Amino acid sequence: MKKLWMVLALWGALAAQLHAQWKPVEGRIRTQWSEQVNPDNVLPEYPRPIMERTEWKNLNGLWDYAIIEKGKHTPSVFDGKILVPFAVESSLSGVAKTVGAEKELVYRRSFEVPSSWKGKKVLLHFGAVDWKTDVWVNDVKVGSHTGGFTPFSFDITEALQGKNNTLMVKVWDPTDKGYQPRGKQVSRPEGIWYTPVTGIWQTVWLEPVSESYIQDLCITPDIDNSLLSLKALVKDATSKDLVEVKVFDGQQLIAQGKSINGECVQVAMPENTKLWSPESPFLYTLKVSLKQNGKLVDEVSSYAAMRKYSSKRDANGIVRLELNNKPLFQFGPLDQGWWPDGLYTAPTDEALLYDIQKTKDFGFNMIRKHIKVEPARWYTYCDKLGIIVWQDMPSGDRNPEWQNRKYFEGTEMKRSAESEACYRKEWKEIMDALYSYPCIGTWIPFNEAWGQFKTPEIVEWTKQYDPTRLVNPASGGNHYTCGDMLDLHNYPAPELYLYDAQRATVLGEYGGIGWGVQGHIWEPDRNWGYIQFNSSKEVTDEYVKYAEKLYDLIPRGFSAAVYTQTTDVEVEVNGLMTYDRKVIKLDEKRVREINRKLCESLNKSR
Repeated sequence: MKKLWMVLALWGALAAQLHAQWKPVEGRIRTQWSEQVNPDNVLPEYPRPIMERTEWKNLNGLWDYAIIEKGKHTPSVFDGKILVPFAVESSLSGVAKTVGAEKELVYRRSFEVPSSWKGKKVLLHFGAVDWKTDVWVNDVKVGSHTGGFTPFSFDITEALQGKNNTLMVKVWDPTDKGYQPRGKQVSRPEGIWYTPVTGIWQTVWLEPVSESYIQDLCITPDIDNSLLSLKALVKDATSKDLVEVKVFDGQQLIAQGKSINGECVQVAMPENTKLWSPESPFLYTLKVSLKQNGKLVDEVSSYAAMRKYSSKRDANGIVRLELNNKPLFQFGPLDQGWWPDGLYTAPTDEALLYDIQKTKDFGFNMIRKHIKVEPARWYTYCDKLGIIVWQDMPSGDRNPEWQNRKYFEGTEMKRSAESEACYRKEWKEIMDALYSYPCIGTWIPFNEAWGQFKTPEIVEWTKQYDPTRLVNPASGGNHYTCGDMLDLHNYPAPELYLYDAQRATVLGEYGGIGWGVQGHIWEPDRNWGYIQFNSSKEVTDEYVKYAEKLYDLIPRGFSAAVYTQTTDVEVEVNGLMTYDRKVIKLDEKRVREINRKLCESLNKSR
């Protein structure tokens, strides 16, 4: 017993020492969840719920870091400690320094491989790292990746040296000095452009697998034919591989299917299949097994929903968005997913869920995820709560001329071959990573002409690559007669200044009603909104006024709308909530009432 107490005391002393090496950088507002961040247990939740294994190891926590000149060798001496997975520019990283295009960020940490993993392959997973990543294990180069918004993995088995190992990661991010997709990051933040996000910003983790294992799942529902199709991507696949899918409603097995030779498993669903919708977001539980010669070699847990996104002309000749073959007015906020303390990274899983839950509480049925891709758990929460997601491609490169109030008559930007290849690679990776999430209803390859190029070609490829979703070609951008929607932007009030009789006409952005709440603002003197007010009542009144105007425009042609925005972001003070999420700026009851009226507008005769 005495020995046990000595061990516990030593561990407590070590934990106290680690705490002393980290604290959030002061000087900015923070969310309530900042206080819950524990450097010994950072974002401990399993990071990929749509394909979950029982064994894994979280590598989040305090790492060594150094900022070095670009191209230099990895350093022997480091600058200090950084809390992963918070970007180096963030308060929660404990660093809050800018790296820039002329320097690189280097991480280092030691890790142990559990003895129970002996004989297994070991995968090293990164949720997302911005932007160019090089990785070494025990001084052995194990892989590289470009792209700031997508997950990637390396098999590090051959680089391991017993139980104790060293991991080193080098990251270069040119922000707005490069052509890569970066979203709204700029080297000099102002207005609608925000602080750079460099380095690791999602969970880093280890996972043991067999020689052959399931790399990915591609899940496709077909409600018209009561089929659920699942394609399992198997590493080192052979003809002996048997993939088995079991579908559960709670604890009850309701359907199953099998395949060999890499074929898609087609599961016949019951006639009384439960459909997913914002009102009833039902999810079936899946067990996916990989067998060889009758032996189980891998098994993952997953989930699926039976739902369908489409569009169709109504009795009045207006093209409407449909969910499960029924018209639905899709209405939600522009959600940028920024945090004053973590920038791209929510401080805790509770915080990650909070914005989605509040969106649901406000009475919305959709979120436009604006110029950012979230961690996998965010999309799972949308699946569970019943929120349709319009997913933007993060923008990059330069902007051509912008003609938003007429169909485009100008000359599109011509990207370099490298820039174009970079865009296509990351857009495909984003679609691949998010394909199986039921909540994703619409892909948006471009926004407001930011980096817009070869629009008809990109839109056609997007539509062909995933024919199960709708494609919004260019939200508020240079308009072409391609894809499934014509998307207008108008601030502050809704306006139907263009109409497309062949596609759905949507209002991709409007609103932006501003109110800077003292004590909850990013900077004291640069705050702005598209229109400014000074009280909750004034902002709520204006919100309801715009919503009523939007309601009157639905019979004339609008089939969806997006309000700007969920929260304040840096110097933008036009959120439904303050940036620190401590103040809900509008009257929730009044907002919910008018929002439900809009969401239900196509469900009944008017």
